[in-house]
Parts: sequence; C-alpha cells; structure tokens
Amino acid sequence: MTDALKTETGQKRVRAYLGGQLVADTRRPVLVWEHPYYPAYYLPTGDIHAELTPTGAVDRTDERGEAAVCDVVVGAHTASAAALRYGDGADDAVRGLVRLDWHAMDQWFEEDEPVAVHPRDPYKRIDVLASSRHVVVQVDGVVVAESRQPRILFETSLLPRHYLPLTDVRMDLLRPSDHRTHCPYKGTAHYWHVAVGDQLHENVVWTYPAPLPESQKITGLACFYDERVDVTLDGEPRPRPHTPFS
Repeated sequence: MTDALKTETGQKRVRAYLGGQLVADTRRPVLVWEHPYYPAYYLPTGDIHAELTPTGAVDRTDERGEAAVCDVVVGAHTASAAALRYGDGADDAVRGLVRLDWHAMDQWFEEDEPVAVHPRDPYKRIDVLASSRHVVVQVDGVVVAESRQPRILFETSLLPRHYLPLTDVRMDLLRPSDHRTHCPYKGTAHYWHVAVGDQLHENVVWTYPAPLPESQKITGLACFYDERVDVTLDGEPRPRPHTPFS
C-alpha cells in the first residue's frame, strides 16, 4: 500500500471471460481503490490469457502513473481499449498489473460464483435487522406504505434503507416497471412506479425477489427511495437526503 494509492492483495481466485473464452485467471488479484466507494481488480500480467494489443494510446493518472491502452483479443472476440497495462511508467503498487474494463467482459467470477457490477469490497458490511419502528411513506401527501415491522438494511457508508412487507404497502398504487439494477451484495432489484392521481412517480420503489444469500432477509420486501418520497420515522418527519439517487 502506498500513501497516495490504497491497494491490497486479494485472497480470492478471480476469473474474467469474453465471448465464453477465458481472459484472465488469477489467485493473486490486487484490489485498487481508484475512488472511495469500491475497489477495482488489477491482475498480474502473467495471469492474462488473452492477447493485449496496444492501441498506441496512453492513460495517465497522478496516483497510478502511465498505462498502455490495449485491445483485449481472445479467439474471435475483441474488446476495444478494454485493458490498461501498467509498465515502467507506473506507480510501484500497480507496475506489472493489468486493469480490465469490468463492463467490457461478459462475466466475472470470484472463486466459482459470478459477481456483478464491481468487485466486492472486503471492508463493506451489510446487516439486515428486524425492527418495530413505525415507518410511514407518503407520495404527494398520500400514504403509500405504513409499517411497524420493517427490516432495516445497514450498509457501510450508505444510508439505512427500510424494507417493508408488501402487506403494509398500497399495492393498488404500484405499477410494475421493466427497470432493473444489480448489486454485488444484494442481487437484482425489480422496480415499481407509484401512481398518485394523474402523476406517475417512476422507479421509486424496489424489491429483491431472489436476493443473494447474504441478503436473504429482504426477500420480497419493498423499499422506497427516501430521496424521492416523504418518510416519517417514529412520528418524526425525515428530511429528504441528497444522494446520487435524488
């Protein structure tokens, strides 16, 4: 680890695939925190099974130094500019490593389990706790949910989220949405709109019909964006938080 760049050698076997072909297979991944939210995987050059073809472009950052931008070629498949190869001009912490564009790969595995969105942060924790707190959710002044049996999800560095039984939600006001999001800790979220009067509030509530094992306690429960609805907790109105989801 350096003062300017947080890195840590991981203990998981990590693999990446493109077009069904193995691109990388390592037991020596390096986690690099390019920003505070979650790490990226940097992989030893010797554990890359694809051809890395330099594009001639160079990526430079103050923290990591210089990297050659490369196309990733494996079999008949090419991911353009999908790899950064760190050589002599790089910081000591990442020299000799390759950063693959996460979303340019078709599939990533940690050990034998697929992982989506980004690598799991070893310092991220999720706790789902049963509660008897009184939660009231309003949209445009209309109560759309009220519960005294929420499950509260506490996730490191993020706001607590209140997951409510569907029996405590005005399902007659919900309209299904095709929107989906993916979380490496919770799984795939399915969204709903809320219809109040002639207003449709899009994608303000979600459920996890089949969450990942570590988040099973929120199976089938509904959660609202506190940023976009009005929430009262134990009789006290809560201000709408300002987050990227506002």
